[in-house]
Amino acid sequence: MDVLYFAWVRERIGLPRERIDSQAATVADLVKELRAREARYEAAFADLSALRVAVDQELTSFDAPLAGVREVAFFPPMTGG
Repeated sequence: MDVLYFAWVRERIGLPRERIDSQAATVADLVKELRAREARYEAAFADLSALRVAVDQELTSFDAPLAGVREVAFFPPMTGG
């Protein structure tokens, strides 16, 4: 699946996107896999309350299943008018 990173998440990880082969069942499981990779991922995902996630371009929760998913995006909450 493609994993996309936006705003400060992208800055901490150092990549805008990457292709990941994962056996994760949920977004939370994917985050665990990513955090275990190295310190930059640990820093990016240290506080999940400061992150939002979209699966195949639909806002969802970290409990969302990943079966058949093509894209997961991580980004901070957006504000504005």
